[in-house]
Amino acid sequence: MENHPEFGHATLPFFAMEPRYANLNHGTAGGIPRRVEDASQGLAARIAANPDRFIWFHYRPMLEEVRGMVAKLIGADPSECVFVPNVSHGISVVLRNFSWEEGDVIAITNCTFGTISAAARYVSDSPPHPKLSKFALSFPETRASILERFREYLRSLKAEQRRSASGILKGKIVAVLDSISATPSVYMPWREMVQICREESVWSVIDAAHSLGQEVDINLTEAAPDFWVSSCSKWMYTKYGCALLYVPKRNHHIIKSAFPTSVTYGARLNGGQDDLQSKFFWTGTLDFTIPLSIKPALEFRSFLGGEKKINEYCRALALAGGKRLAEILNTRTMFSDDFDEAKALTANMINVEIPLASSVAPTSAVTLMFQDKLLNQHNVYASQFYYDGRWWTRASAQVYNEISDFEKLGNALLVVCAEITKEVAERAKI
Repeated sequence: MENHPEFGHATLPFFAMEPRYANLNHGTAGGIPRRVEDASQGLAARIAANPDRFIWFHYRPMLEEVRGMVAKLIGADPSECVFVPNVSHGISVVLRNFSWEEGDVIAITNCTFGTISAAARYVSDSPPHPKLSKFALSFPETRASILERFREYLRSLKAEQRRSASGILKGKIVAVLDSISATPSVYMPWREMVQICREESVWSVIDAAHSLGQEVDINLTEAAPDFWVSSCSKWMYTKYGCALLYVPKRNHHIIKSAFPTSVTYGARLNGGQDDLQSKFFWTGTLDFTIPLSIKPALEFRSFLGGEKKINEYCRALALAGGKRLAEILNTRTMFSDDFDEAKALTANMINVEIPLASSVAPTSAVTLMFQDKLLNQHNVYASQFYYDGRWWTRASAQVYNEISDFEKLGNALLVVCAEITKEVAERAKI
């Protein structure tokens, strides 16, 4: 058996990236190992050789195999798991399948990802116009404080529903929550928040985009969210465009249709199957190699040492790299060393303040400046975002990264932030 490589730059040859590119943005675009790409190309050739034979005789059992592999990883029954193109797609499917009524509420947070909040707004803008409400998060904040305020928030929503319904609790509340938020990146106490939702009779929809491949010991049967959606391509090394939608059996009746609607819709009326798997099996032609890349991805992760070994390295590097990055920038991490829960709220991504004046507005033009300068001039990248009146970078730690990558990012950001400050000031004079 081949020994797995030492983590750090020694692992770079196993990935398809440019060897000199310092990628600290794995959390956004993922990264495909060469073994996964090679396996997918081989499968694509097999499909092309006889598409009909593959579709009608091989695809379903292969899909069932990978679904079983992921179900085992997250502590779920395979019948509760289906694949969708991405997390935004999966959560939109869930939100659009609820039977909304006047008086209902969709609760998101001020850290909800853009496409998810847009999906919630769309549902709210459509008849019967469920109310859109926002739970405010302000970091650094302890887990206990988040949970206490979240319960109070849900109870205030229910009290408002009673007032508007003359003392009778009318309408459901659907809470869309992050497991690991994107910007800022915070490992949320989502299991406890799900428990609070259950105790307060609130539906829980978990945006777990960053969980698969970054969060270990996921047990959805035990955590019992109402819905849970996670990307397979962000951290789990699959091809791009693959996510998992978990729907516990108790909620299968909620999901009446996939999107697009499957050919099996209503099949039960004619004696056919119309269960969750059937609804999502065939919604149109797709690249069959994408969901099937899960098998070589999980095999490669096993070759590297498994989920715990991978994430122990990445988490330790995120914490150490963030500290080093803050030293170079002469700034701070969002959760400083003297904050007791810094480690508990950090997974494999770290938020570090950058030396860009708060007066520089967060516009698409500024984002493009960062992307152009960091990628095309410095060959390094991590995401930038504006939060709570300050500019930050979110650096992702992966098995192919080392501290030197954080140092390269820090030195680049010193130059880039100075350049952007100057360019924005000059444009303001025009």
